Amino acid sequence: MLQHRVIPCLLLRNGGLVKTYRFAHPKYVGDPINAIRIFNEKEVDELLVLDIEASKSKSEPDYDLIEQFAGECFMPLCYGGGITSVDQARRLFSLGVEKVSLQAGALDNLDLVSAIATLYGNQSVVVSIDIKTNLLGRHKLYSSVAGKNLNIDWLNFLKMAVEAGAGEILLNGVDRDGTMSGMDLPLIERAASVCSVPLIACGGAGSLDDIKKAVQAGASAVACGAFFVYHGPHRAVLITYPKYAELTNLFDS
Repeated sequence: MLQHRVIPCLLLRNGGLVKTYRFAHPKYVGDPINAIRIFNEKEVDELLVLDIEASKSKSEPDYDLIEQFAGECFMPLCYGGGITSVDQARRLFSLGVEKVSLQAGALDNLDLVSAIATLYGNQSVVVSIDIKTNLLGRHKLYSSVAGKNLNIDWLNFLKMAVEAGAGEILLNGVDRDGTMSGMDLPLIERAASVCSVPLIACGGAGSLDDIKKAVQAGASAVACGAFFVYHGPHRAVLITYPKYAELTNLFDS
């Protein structure tokens, strides 16, 4: 087991695998089942799958598709998208999902986090917090469903999510999403300074060095999308993942 998890983050839209750029312009990049099979071969420790359309369209999770994912996965699967009730979480766990990720559901009702954590344990609930900078360069809590920044202190919300029962926080840097230009290290440092549970940083990784810097900034784990989906300057689609020895050396050095 690695000192720090490096987690592929797959985005779904209408059943297909897509990649976004700063949370917009979703580009179809292939079949998610095929990607999962490749990650199986790469011996990935954990997989994160987020349906970016479900909450926006007020749709339930696509249980049939998720059941296929869970059946293919050799690694623990975390799923997020369209989860608004304990019953939905219960059904997802029964299909083989190990963790649920709540973003819109947590923003609407932190009691949902508490209810799921009480029934299934804190380790089963991830709260996803999206952060976008405003015109003054300040970090703001962002709602992907509403498509706007919220007038809620994001650090307080993070602490409240942990108090509600979140076993992990997924911190998404909206402005870095899909850019592969490096992660928002000051954002990670600020979140880590108040986060008492594992912090998964996501957004902007374009190299192994970016992953290492995120960990040095305080992240317990790093989730990557574009870095594991695109290859080369022209962004050709190629599902990849570093060799285990590369990651071991990265965190030991």
